[in-house]
Order: sequence, then C-alpha cells, then structure tokens
Amino acid sequence: MPTASDAKPLTEAEIVELCRKHTLFEWSAQAAIDPIPVAGAKGVYFWTPEGKRFLDFNSQLMSVNVGHGDPRIIAAIAKQAEQLAYANPYLAHEPRARLGKKLAELLPGDIDHVFFTNGGAEANENAVKIARQYTGRQKVLARYRSYHGGTAGAATLTGDPRRWVAEPGIPGVVRIPEFHRWGKAQPEPVDEALRGVEDVVMYEGPQTIAAILVETVVGTNGILIPPDGYMQGLRALCDRHGILLICDEVMAGFGRTGRWFAVDHWGVVPDLITIAKGLTSSYVPLGAVGVRPAIAKHFDQRMFPGGLTYNSHPIGCAAALATIRVYEEDGLIEHTQRMGEVMRRHHEALMQKHRCVGAVRNIGLFGIIDLVRTREPFVPLAPFNGTSDEMKIVAKHLRERGLYTFVRWCSVMTNPPLCITEAELAEGFAIIDEALGLVDRAL
Repeated sequence: MPTASDAKPLTEAEIVELCRKHTLFEWSAQAAIDPIPVAGAKGVYFWTPEGKRFLDFNSQLMSVNVGHGDPRIIAAIAKQAEQLAYANPYLAHEPRARLGKKLAELLPGDIDHVFFTNGGAEANENAVKIARQYTGRQKVLARYRSYHGGTAGAATLTGDPRRWVAEPGIPGVVRIPEFHRWGKAQPEPVDEALRGVEDVVMYEGPQTIAAILVETVVGTNGILIPPDGYMQGLRALCDRHGILLICDEVMAGFGRTGRWFAVDHWGVVPDLITIAKGLTSSYVPLGAVGVRPAIAKHFDQRMFPGGLTYNSHPIGCAAALATIRVYEEDGLIEHTQRMGEVMRRHHEALMQKHRCVGAVRNIGLFGIIDLVRTREPFVPLAPFNGTSDEMKIVAKHLRERGLYTFVRWCSVMTNPPLCITEAELAEGFAIIDEALGLVDRAL
C-alpha cells in the first residue's frame, strides 16, 4: 500500500475537486466557491501548481506581514519542533519565557503580561472575559463596522453581517455609533463621534459597562482610520467611568500601519490589547492578550479565567520570536512608513484618473480604494453587504492578471506584505488601474 509520501502530486483540478468535495470553505456558499490552488510562495508572491504567479496584495488575510517563505522563521520552527514540539500550558519553557519578555518590551505603555491564545478570535473572547472578571461588570460596547472573529463570542462582538448567523449570541454586547459611517467618504467630526459614544455610556449606565472594544484601525469593514483625537477621547471617557479600553490589533498590529501597534500613532495605552496574525506572520497559529499590571495583579490570588490546550505552544512562541527578529533586522517598521507614502501617491493618482474612485485611505501599508457610481452624491458601486456587476468585473480582472486581494462590497483592499518594494507596489497598482478603467467604461 503506498504511503502518503509516495503519492503522485495532485493536479490543480484534483486539488480543487478534493477540497470542494471533502472540506468546507469559510464565509462562502460552497456551490459557488472557486478557490485558487496554491503550491508555494516566496516574498510577495505565491503560485499555483502549474506555475501561474500571483502578487499577494492582501498578505493573505492581512497577516503574512514579513512576506512568504522567510528562511529564518522556517528554521526556527524546524529547530523548535526537533527540540520540544509541545508542552502543556501548565509548564514553562524557554520560547514562552523569551516571547513574554520581548512582548513586554514592544507592547504599548506599561502592558507587561500576556495570555497566549490560538488566534485573534480567542484573544478577543479572553480579553472580554478578563475585563468582566476584573471590573465585576458585564456589558461590552462595540461598533457595527467591526470584525472581531468567527467564534460564538467574537462573532457577537463583531458588528458586520457576519454577526447575524451567530445571533442571539452572548449577552451584554451593546453597539456604539460609528466614527465613519457606511456610504460616506470622510469620517464624522471627532467631537460628534465621541458625543455619540458618551450618550450610549450614559443610557446604559457606566457602572454596568466592563469595556469598550474597538479595532484601533478598522480592517475588513473599510480600513477606517480614526480621526485625531478619537482614540484619546475614548481613553479619557473610559478613565472617567472606570471602563476598560480593549484595542483589537489582530490585523493592525506588528507594523501594518507603520508603527509596532496602531495605537502608537495616537499615544494611547489600552488596558488590554489583542494580537495575532502579524505576531507570527501566520507561519503558525498564535495570538495573545496583552494586559496592564493592575489587571494582571488582580489574578494573583484569584483564578485566571482562561484555558486553551495550545496556549503558549512552543512552536508558536519560537515562530513569533523569529518573526519579531525579522521585523527588527530588516527594518520593516520604518520600511512600511516609507512604502505607505508611496502607496498614498498611487491611491491619489487613481483618484485623479478614474471617476469610479470615490475615496482612498491608507495608514502605512493598510489601504483601501472605495468605488462609486458618483462622488457627489457619494453612491457606492455596490450596496452594503452586497456586490454589483461592476465589482465582479474588477474581481475577475484582478484574478486573471495575477493580483490577489480582497474585493469586498464596493472596495478593493491594498494590504501587501511589509517587505514589498516600490517596483512591486507599482506592478500591483498597474493591474488595479486597468481594472478601474474597465469600470469607468462600464459606467
């Protein structure tokens, strides 16, 4: 009987057929799914078994921050697997010790404790659990234009339509107003946005609210960048009422915005911060909740309310340490700041050239292009939670031309690996430029 290692490599068609036959794809109607078969990846590119190459303009799920196939991370994973592949979370080991110390140095302000998780969704669920235990309160405020994960609790915390299938969900989640409303080119005035949040706090009773949970920079709901003063205003509001501020940096953290963490742009220190994705650049799963000292101390004599079989997984911790070294050795935080300016110029050029471009936004290499039927009034090219024939034209052209990124609702996302060069950025934007020309003609 042949072993798995003896098996003949599958063709592209066989890979797709078997995946569709025996596995379920996320957030998709299974009959409509048309996945790209992947054989390998390096740097900012991946390719199919038959050799078609794609420029990865979305870092897969905004997560392969350092790029694909970095030998330093691969070597660290292999070495750790040989030495200690697994230890249960009641044990201590060197990668856990070193990663905890390193994160205490990098995380904002005085955050110096972490609880490791399997990924971002579990990090957000555990952050809420910690906040409720620490404050003795139950309510958590969150926004509609947000995504915090696909598990039951994280899906309830999520505001976008992916929440609907999880309802009624966990109790105690209350929505606060947006700082950037759907179908608008610009965010709300900061005072108005904060006043709306304070109204909800007043109506709900601040003494009942454990935490306000926000994506510092909103990810898949539009790369929404808070106006200056908004994050500082949330911090002050939480301080006035003894409410904890939880910043979800699962997507925005680890250099994506041109700083180690997005909150660093506004000088804000949250009470809890959730991280994943760029922590290991998704080479292996790992997430974490960062916790300020007073909250960590609360559990000195009380049971800490968290437990996961793979908490502090040695291979995950080793991969994270190697990934952080890559950020530092290659100067990727500074590089992202420079490439963010290049991306802004590409965005602005598309805005000037194409009447279908209604708005562009980026902070570092966290970017998006909003497409419209008309700019005045601002009419998105697809409805909320929907698509359109024109957006399908965009998606089809990008795939045919070998550019991989998210085309969601009326938007095209521009979130490449942080190691991308100026020439590679130009390559990607040239393909987007072609697609937008097709939309202009269709309109």
